[in-house]
Amino acid sequence: MSDIAGTKPALRWVVHLSVVFLVTLWVIPTLGLLISSFRTADQISSSGWWRSLFPSEQNLTLRSAAPETQVLENGVYVIQGALFGEDEQATISRWGISSREVDAFEPGQTAELRRGGTITVDAAGNYRMENTEEFTGKRGVRIFVTVELPPVFTLENYQKVLLDQSSTDSMAKAFFNTLTVTIPATIIPILVAAFAAYALAWMDFPGRALLIAAVVGLLVVPLQLALIPLLKFHLNIGIGKGYLGVWLAHTGFGMPLAIYLLRNYMAGLPRDLIENARVDGATEFQIFTKLILPLSFPALASFAIFQFLWTWNDLLVAKVFLIDATGQTTVMTNRIVELLGTRGGNWEILATAAFVSIFVPLVVFFAMQKYLVRGLLAGSVK
Repeated sequence: MSDIAGTKPALRWVVHLSVVFLVTLWVIPTLGLLISSFRTADQISSSGWWRSLFPSEQNLTLRSAAPETQVLENGVYVIQGALFGEDEQATISRWGISSREVDAFEPGQTAELRRGGTITVDAAGNYRMENTEEFTGKRGVRIFVTVELPPVFTLENYQKVLLDQSSTDSMAKAFFNTLTVTIPATIIPILVAAFAAYALAWMDFPGRALLIAAVVGLLVVPLQLALIPLLKFHLNIGIGKGYLGVWLAHTGFGMPLAIYLLRNYMAGLPRDLIENARVDGATEFQIFTKLILPLSFPALASFAIFQFLWTWNDLLVAKVFLIDATGQTTVMTNRIVELLGTRGGNWEILATAAFVSIFVPLVVFFAMQKYLVRGLLAGSVK
């Protein structure tokens, strides 16, 4: 049905709603990851990220001062103090002296201690212990409190992950290792594929149609089939495990898509432009470098986004061709897997590490996304 002025067909509304749904489905977890990376472990365990701006209720186990701090007042031994520091703001709603009844008392009530004496705790965390006999022992009394804490955001997680080299949670080395893998593995296939795409698009030679068909066929070949044979080949020729091997592997696996995208785009450029350049005496190399490459920037940027995201988020190829027993060449994806195994309960560290790993791809995507659609649709219509 043709569009009526001032109305939109139902199919267009479905497309728009689907796009909004997919964007929301992607943005909400990313936003939650970002917020969680600035929260403390206690806040993450007690409330969801959507309540990060509101006070949270937590159960804490604290101790009173040691018996050695007691003083004698009017024949009564007294220990008093504050459960929280001067810079801590918290309001106690319930408290107790037994792990079985952590909420047995309200603020201001008095509890009988098992070893004699009494203790009183107010809402601000101030306590007073009294006993007609001297308090004994080396440690203070355990006090279980249910408190309402204000929201807290901290940069300590990022300091541990990025700046603290002595921390076992540091990802700084893995970050630079990932950059070392990703940047060459993105540039090399673009350089090689651009030459091949130009030849397949504008140069006549025997077997060109077969080469184009072979490139299309290689798009559907799973890379997992080539991992072990390619690794054996690298070991036989002396490359072994290292950056060169992973660069060549990513180049080989990304080449079919690169040639396919660039060839389709270059084939859609005006033929008159190429013919006029040849009439003016330009060589094929001059035509390629001075005309084709500048005009093909959208397609180059489109493939660069795909290749960068794939190599940055890759774990399988890095495991096979790069990472060794020393761990000196580990990448961020593998480092996150290690943190998940050793720090499974430290969600604040895992959230920070995960957001650091997706931050760079987000910057690359949003910086170059205007070329993405142009590069993908090039050559699809005439």
